[in-house]
Amino acid sequence: MTDYDMIVIGAGPAGLTAGIYGGRQGSSVLMLDKGPAGGLGLEVPMMENYPGFEMIAGMSLVTKMKKQATAVAELREMEEVKEIEKGDVFTVKTSRDTYTASAIIFATGSKHRQLGVPGENELLGRGVCYCATCDGPLYKGRKVLMVGGGNSAAQEAVFLKNIGCDVSIVHRRDELRADKYLQDKLREMEIPVIWNSVVKEIGGDERVEEVIIHNRVTGRDETLKVDGVFISIGEEPLNQLAVDLGVEVDKGGYIIIDKSQRTNVPLVYAAGDITGGLNQWVTACAEGAIAATYAYREIQSY
Repeated sequence: MTDYDMIVIGAGPAGLTAGIYGGRQGSSVLMLDKGPAGGLGLEVPMMENYPGFEMIAGMSLVTKMKKQATAVAELREMEEVKEIEKGDVFTVKTSRDTYTASAIIFATGSKHRQLGVPGENELLGRGVCYCATCDGPLYKGRKVLMVGGGNSAAQEAVFLKNIGCDVSIVHRRDELRADKYLQDKLREMEIPVIWNSVVKEIGGDERVEEVIIHNRVTGRDETLKVDGVFISIGEEPLNQLAVDLGVEVDKGGYIIIDKSQRTNVPLVYAAGDITGGLNQWVTACAEGAIAATYAYREIQSY
């Protein structure tokens, strides 16, 4: 006997969907998250590509998903998983308690990748930010720099512009990786892009006051006066719990799965950004659904 049929570690889009599918199938499901439910999904300012919604903020969608998930599964937020032991069942030790389960679903997601430049850690929270939705309103009417060239960077730059920030983008290449519709929106909103350049240093006494930009083509440095730096250059997988359990990861640190979201460890599954690939909300939800469905089926056969 176990406390739960399955324990889902992480309650972002993938974890919440796993809770919905697991609970609706009649499984007893516990979702655990060291922070608030939603993960990095809370930071998505606006989506125009999630099926069923022409436009929706990440926080709004998380609220809807959380309500749906907690109707059929248990959610414990602000409870960090410290250790997982594998025996006849899985024993999950958290910052608050210990639980047992027949199956584990890793939906631990990823964390923001850092630039690794002088001033980044020193001025974190004092002008250095990783979430436009969280911190953007503090910079209304002020000059800020968005670092990155993917969808997240473009979305956050649009958000910052919309709330009244004077925003520019700096990107290390000569073209963005963001989807075409987002690039079109950047042009439409006249958000300037500093091409072929990287942030070399972030400066300021008590708060961010300037950044030194290095042009990779000309080799020249330029100092820009800014009030804030928003960094959106990708994520790193949060895989330590899985690795400690013997789960195989690829060279990038992402959990290796098959088409049923199975890992190499029996009755251990993974879903969402922790598996790499296309880091999109809709694919995370799909993987969460698949993981919970196969976990339910395979628990019955053991």
